[in-house]
Amino acid sequence: MVDFTEKTTLKEVLEFSGGEEVLLKYKVPCLSCPMAQMEMSDLTLKDICAAYRIDLKNLLIDLNLATQNNYK
Repeated sequence: MVDFTEKTTLKEVLEFSGGEEVLLKYKVPCLSCPMAQMEMSDLTLKDICAAYRIDLKNLLIDLNLATQNNYK
């Protein structure tokens, strides 16, 4: 099971099969940003949430719940 934290990178989230759907739910703009494509390995969930005023706590809850649901 994957355990997403504030230090998880965008690349790590997108490697998880349900990660993109959760990010889309929170309207994370990095998915279509050309600059983010170059920084995916360094861009953390904490950085993204701080930059776009996204609720980090709820995003992590949803990512971790999605992970649990995919491993059942």
